[in-house]
Amino acid sequence: MLVVESPPAEPAPGISVEPSRVPRLRRLLRGAVPYLYLAPASILLVVWVYRPLLRAAELSTYSWNLLPTSPAESVGAANYERLVRLPDFWDSIGRTVELIAGLLPFTVVFPLIIALASRRVGGRARTVYHACVFAPFLVAPVAAAAVWRWLLHPGGGFVGRVLGSPRNWVYDVSTAHAVIIVVTGWQLLGFAVLVVWAGLAAIDGDYAAAARVDGASPGQIRRWITLPLLSPTLLFLVLITVLLGPTLTFPLIDSMTQGGPAQATTNIYYLLWDYAFHSFDAGLSAAAGVLLFVGFGAIAALLLWFSEKVSVHDE
Repeated sequence: MLVVESPPAEPAPGISVEPSRVPRLRRLLRGAVPYLYLAPASILLVVWVYRPLLRAAELSTYSWNLLPTSPAESVGAANYERLVRLPDFWDSIGRTVELIAGLLPFTVVFPLIIALASRRVGGRARTVYHACVFAPFLVAPVAAAAVWRWLLHPGGGFVGRVLGSPRNWVYDVSTAHAVIIVVTGWQLLGFAVLVVWAGLAAIDGDYAAAARVDGASPGQIRRWITLPLLSPTLLFLVLITVLLGPTLTFPLIDSMTQGGPAQATTNIYYLLWDYAFHSFDAGLSAAAGVLLFVGFGAIAALLLWFSEKVSVHDE
């Protein structure tokens, strides 16, 4: 067979194209497309997260009372040294740990029990059941605080009448922190149950079917199949509780107790606000915020590492 090769096409007069640059330019453009999609979110992240974080770190090295007419004075690490000597700071950290420990049953244990129990509910009843469980999460924290203050009022509140006790639950040192934990857990319960439902829905039913064929009981299936496969979801709830649980208590504390009585409900997040807007010590508040960011960042990294290890082990 005779093959006739056509001569290469000549570029138009006055146009010079370097062949090696065209594929390279196309590769660069294709590689830049994902970053163009990420650019809006990245810009917002820098503007609203990283820039304020850097400003807080810078402010922590100054002494300033938040007044525009008062100049900020550079004090170096003096705010950090003063902070670690304050008993209120360590007491607030202890209350934050107690708060997280008290919220874990509401965000891990009870949601797991409710989600497993709801699998037996079918039809329209399941929809109503889900709606009733999730409804408290939709209530605004300030509105929830007002309702619970009315329920716990010592002068004829619903809880006092049911229990037959005239105790002032909100302003009693021995019960105030427990009230904040219960109200916050009541609000987070619906969200946590929703997350567990999603985790259960993602588990392949073939595992349980194969276990039934082998003679496994429902309890054994839950113990040896469902719970191990659900462990990444439960660890995610633990992470959310540690990082976001204390922040969600701020509107409740500010509306119900204002950190009292005798600072019984002042956790580390409310203490930051108290330093800045009650004591007007912006540098001390920023120093506490930086230490809080570093501490919770280390905890989050540890939990994420452990979650990845568990996920890999399950696979």
